[in-house]
Parts: sequence; C-alpha cells; structure tokens
Amino acid sequence: MIINENLVILNLEAKDKESAIIELSKLALKEGKITSIDVFTKSVFDREKTYTTGVGNGIAIPHGKSEAVKEAMIVFGKSSHGIEWESLDGNPVNIIFLLGVPDKNVNGIHLKILSQLSRKLMNDDFVEKLKKAKAKDQILEALSDINIE
Repeated sequence: MIINENLVILNLEAKDKESAIIELSKLALKEGKITSIDVFTKSVFDREKTYTTGVGNGIAIPHGKSEAVKEAMIVFGKSSHGIEWESLDGNPVNIIFLLGVPDKNVNGIHLKILSQLSRKLMNDDFVEKLKKAKAKDQILEALSDINIE
C-alpha cells in the first residue's frame, strides 16, 4: 500500500522545510518504507536545491528517488502554523506530500504518483477536503484512488 494511517501526521511540529522532511521521513522509517533517513533525505534535499516543490496554494510535494526506499510511498503531513517553503506563490505550506520511490524507479512510478496527485490537486474541493480534514481516515479516503499499478 502506497499510504496508510501510519504514514499520515495531522499535527506536524516542524517549523521549517528541512525539519518537516525529516519528521515525515521518520514515519517512513518506522513503517519500514525506507532503510535510512539520512540517505533518503539527502535525495529529497538534493531535489529541493534544483527546484522548489512548494507548488502553491499551501501545498508542497517534496520527493526523492533513493536506494534507501524499499517501496514507493506517500507520507502526508499537515501543519497548522504554516512552513516557509520558497513556494511558487510565495506563501507558506500547510499540506505536505513526501513521495519516495526506489532508486530503480521501475515503470516511472514517481511520475505516475506525481501526475495522479497533481491532477487531484487541481480540484479545489479536494484541496479543501485535505485542509479541513481532522482525522487520518479522511486523508486516506481522499487519497484512496492513487495507485501505481
């Protein structure tokens, strides 16, 4: 499963982008999706240096392709205070989708996930549902049709 309730956090404590990525990565490690926080986050931070993943509307989609990723994943985080992300619209981020795919990235999995997620994020009702969600099952239901088959 690409996401489950153990990969969702509704009250991120992180105050900055790097801390948020590490906090979300800890969930991935605990869930057995990655083998090393350091190796995985290096790939995410390297990606962030080339182009911001703050896509606007309070949303960021940091992602990394790494040998530390055992299987494709989405880790979802929500921040009540907003995090500076150098977003395209200049606004802080409240919703973060951390994507991770194995280094081999068979069949362009990360592009499939990104395109499905991007399509959903164009829908204002979907985004509003995520912003208002108070429970993990609401997030999981909203993301239930994202698949990598």
